Amino acid sequence: MLFNSYIFILLFLPLTLTGYFACNAKGRYAWGKLWLLAMSLWFYAWFNIRYLPVITGSILGNYLLYRLILGERGRPERKRRCLYLTAAGSAANLGVLFYYKYFDFFLENLNALFHADLALQHLVLPLGISFFTFQQVGFLVDTYREETGNYSFLDYALFVSFFPQLIAGPIVTYDEMITQFQDPSRKGFQAENASKGIYAFACGLAKKVLIADVFGRAVSWGFARIEELSALTLLLVIVSYMVQLYFDFSGYCDMARGTGFLFNITIPVNFNSPYKAVNLIDFWKRWHITLSRFLTKYVYIPLGGNRKGKRRADLNVFMVYLLSGIWHGAGWTFLCWGVLHGAVYILTKRFLPALEKLPAALTWLGTMVFFLFSLIFFRAESMGQALFILKGLVSGSYAPGSVPAGFLEQFQTPEFFYCLKLLHLTGLPQSAYILPLAYLAAAWLILLCCKNVNEKIERFRPTRLRALGVSVLLLWSVFSFSEVSAFLYFNF
Repeated sequence: MLFNSYIFILLFLPLTLTGYFACNAKGRYAWGKLWLLAMSLWFYAWFNIRYLPVITGSILGNYLLYRLILGERGRPERKRRCLYLTAAGSAANLGVLFYYKYFDFFLENLNALFHADLALQHLVLPLGISFFTFQQVGFLVDTYREETGNYSFLDYALFVSFFPQLIAGPIVTYDEMITQFQDPSRKGFQAENASKGIYAFACGLAKKVLIADVFGRAVSWGFARIEELSALTLLLVIVSYMVQLYFDFSGYCDMARGTGFLFNITIPVNFNSPYKAVNLIDFWKRWHITLSRFLTKYVYIPLGGNRKGKRRADLNVFMVYLLSGIWHGAGWTFLCWGVLHGAVYILTKRFLPALEKLPAALTWLGTMVFFLFSLIFFRAESMGQALFILKGLVSGSYAPGSVPAGFLEQFQTPEFFYCLKLLHLTGLPQSAYILPLAYLAAAWLILLCCKNVNEKIERFRPTRLRALGVSVLLLWSVFSFSEVSAFLYFNF
């Protein structure tokens, strides 16, 4: 089920909220959590009922391992047994992830390398598997480290499957979520949290529907005919993807946090204006924050962190970004994207004192140009296509007239095109460029000059003006639902 759908907004969310708070109002807190768990599983199964056994089996299997480790820990003679259970559980989780996400990629490369003809499985990737797999691996490791408590199956299942963060993160930890589910003070409806939640959800929905999806249409149009485009159009397509990715992921994070607030649950910040970053280190403190946190805690530090010298620290950083690239997708393009970020991150770290002496605007520009360049590999369907785009950007034409009308038409949204007609601007010689340029200018103005939703929520106070603004955003977004548009991070 999508946040940006009629069934979610008009049926699922009101029904889930009503049932949850009705159970809690009668003091039946366990029934309230059970209701929330059942609705979360319905939310997940709505995409494809075949996904449901994967996540339910994963929850049951991991909880069983957790109870086994919990029963053995604290007994020195059973420490090794706990380690074996943790290793086996982690391997099983990652094995399932590998099978669904990487097995066909593995077979394709075996076929290419050995000229074999192994049949591909064409597996359907269960949504959110990368997120709930990492979440449960972290939980098992923390249990082995004796950091977790004694939790009921209901609390654990809800920790994994809570629907706002289930499909595309953030990658939450047990101490962030389970304690909130157990807190009696969060069981009743709270108007202050509800107002924050509706505000954040409306902002996120507008980002997704009114901005990201518009740029997404232009990106899809461009990649469908990438070999026909001029250098200028290729550049505009990649810049559009840069904007789409930002508002798509940012919008999802805002909607996830907003929905969490409606249930008095604070979901951790996962996105914090990364396009304002002045270097790549700063960028990765702002983009997909919980993934960086997970990889730091469970990969970088166990590998030795920075405790074994600079060269070893650089290697550990490189391994983290290599894994980050692989986590995002099964393909050499994602691997290349991870390698690029790892290499540039290490260089940035080495030369950070010198970079900090340069004007912030210059280092910001360098960071954005690099990220734009890396997104070619992130979005391209193959290494061949990525290299073709790079070649086209270097050797193609940048003449303004080389931008096809088809690309410009993707920005001609009905409401704004009607405004142009009212203003009699559609008859101008270059009128087709007005809306694309206006969208680009408005998007970057929002990106660079406005506070993000997380910053606004910190001092949020409901007012009539804000209520009016939220109502307009919600209605405008809902009336703009024209087709199913999944979030980009659903693919990861």
